[in-house]
Amino acid sequence: MNLDVIVEQAFEPAAGSIARGSIPGAILGLITADGRRAVHWRGMAQIEPTQADLSRQTWFDLASLTKVIFTTTRILTFVDEGRISLDDPLVKVIPDLRQYDMEAAERKLTFRQCLAHQTHLPAVEPLYTYGQDPQTLRAFILQRVWRSGPPVYSDINFMLLGIAIERMTGQPLIDQPLPPQLTFKPDPGNCAATERCTWRGRMIQGEVHDENAFALGGASGHAGLFGTIDGVLDFARSLLDGSGLSPASLKAIRTRESEKRTVGWEGAYKGWHGGDTCSPSTIGHTGFTGTGLWIDFERGLAWTLLTNRVHPSRHTESGILPLRRATGERVIASFDADAQQA
Repeated sequence: MNLDVIVEQAFEPAAGSIARGSIPGAILGLITADGRRAVHWRGMAQIEPTQADLSRQTWFDLASLTKVIFTTTRILTFVDEGRISLDDPLVKVIPDLRQYDMEAAERKLTFRQCLAHQTHLPAVEPLYTYGQDPQTLRAFILQRVWRSGPPVYSDINFMLLGIAIERMTGQPLIDQPLPPQLTFKPDPGNCAATERCTWRGRMIQGEVHDENAFALGGASGHAGLFGTIDGVLDFARSLLDGSGLSPASLKAIRTRESEKRTVGWEGAYKGWHGGDTCSPSTIGHTGFTGTGLWIDFERGLAWTLLTNRVHPSRHTESGILPLRRATGERVIASFDADAQQA
């Protein structure tokens, strides 16, 4: 199987997006369960205020891929170690959650509910507008009377899980140990630029794009992780070959908790970002900055598309959804065609 040819064919939609100026640059990586990989890239890591070429060593702000690569995996590791169970309430490790109301709904939330986005919490809140002291903002998250609503994909769920990890490890998230080529503290000079932030008054490069994660000290359970293409591929392989989690935890990330969600991840559904030709066993996740990772367990194949589509501004139409879908469908078509010829 020639993965180099497959990745070049699957990169064509990204090449078109770069040529049209929809995105500055992109890098696509494929990896199989036995460790074979291929990577293809093109474009710019930065176009303003100076220009810099993208390379295989470029670090990307992974945005909400933090939720699956770091937070979900770390929580499930604690489950594998027997320190918690998925159905324990968060108050087992955060006893001061809504501590002034012992009957508060937040005190009943479980790790499973937060990981699968099956809570009453809102999607997002501009916490950074309330101040920039990380400890005060953490206290605010824990004590706020959150407005209630139907289950939605919620950053707040993962902020709470991030606080739980800090409590269990005794370390701020930004200081947590990570595998090679993943970090919360990258060298800015090696990073793809994201957005010219009106709030911070500068082009963001090497610091987290997400405003709330920045205000929380640079890292949170929902955002803050940076990685290279090979760092993301290494993580994907650990799930494909079963080395990254126990069989029970691998089953959890592959089992639906709702129509579209598993524990931490999205499961494949018609119209999703991963395209419609992957197997039903595929899981995936995306990041606001233009990142994405998909793992097709049936084929033993994972692919990740990393872009800096918010550079220099999020307020343009990058076409990221059709780009992701077209990429995924080309990955599968080329992979299957190559397998049939082998």
